[in-house]
Amino acid sequence: MKLSIVLPAYNEEGSIEETLRTLYAKLQEEQIDHEIVVVNDNSKDNTLGLLTTIQETIPTLVVHTNQGPNGFGYAIRYGLERFQGDCVAIMMSDLSDDPADLVAFYRKMVAENLDCVFGSRFIRGGATYDYPKHKYLINRFANTLIRLLLGMSYNDSTNAFKLYKKTTIQGLKPFLSAHFNLTIELPLKAIIRGFSYGVLPNSWRNRKAGESNLKIKEMGSRYLFILLYVIIEKYLSRNDYLKREA
Repeated sequence: MKLSIVLPAYNEEGSIEETLRTLYAKLQEEQIDHEIVVVNDNSKDNTLGLLTTIQETIPTLVVHTNQGPNGFGYAIRYGLERFQGDCVAIMMSDLSDDPADLVAFYRKMVAENLDCVFGSRFIRGGATYDYPKHKYLINRFANTLIRLLLGMSYNDSTNAFKLYKKTTIQGLKPFLSAHFNLTIELPLKAIIRGFSYGVLPNSWRNRKAGESNLKIKEMGSRYLFILLYVIIEKYLSRNDYLKREA
């Protein structure tokens, strides 16, 4: 099963090369058939130039530039319309996600024939490093609220790092999110629509270079919009969007 990895990149010249070389080395070591799809989200720095140079030594690297509209969600959606694998992982370009965790996700999906594999940083075996305290508190509040409102046990919906089969991605359309709220739209839709999933612990490290594009004050209403949409679909759609077996 071919693995695709979609990484959105906006002004990541300080991190993108180390991220890609570390990821590629791990996938080569594990002999996993793959492609690495980087979506340059109309960066203003030298991200695109670096990507062009890196392509010369990473043959599985595919580079797209999203001319617009721009934003984290739009960049991921751009990649999700263009990847060629049988399954696709969403990862960050700042080396916050561990390639070893990606391998574990992939092995679990193949072994158990799952539609999705989700990570949790907040179960036994999971870890966070240099997580800003205010973001941690907001994260735990938001995930607890999501769990209570949807009646589910999964506790890390807001982390973008997840793996989906290609057929699952098709079953989650149309996408509504233009920004970071896509991180909850995809897994919550998958769960309420009946796609199978497994959960593994994963780690997260704060970026070493550049700055986060997540602006919490701007995102609150957008996360709430998606959460309300998912609640309405779960309780009022009369199962119109449930997974259909081939």
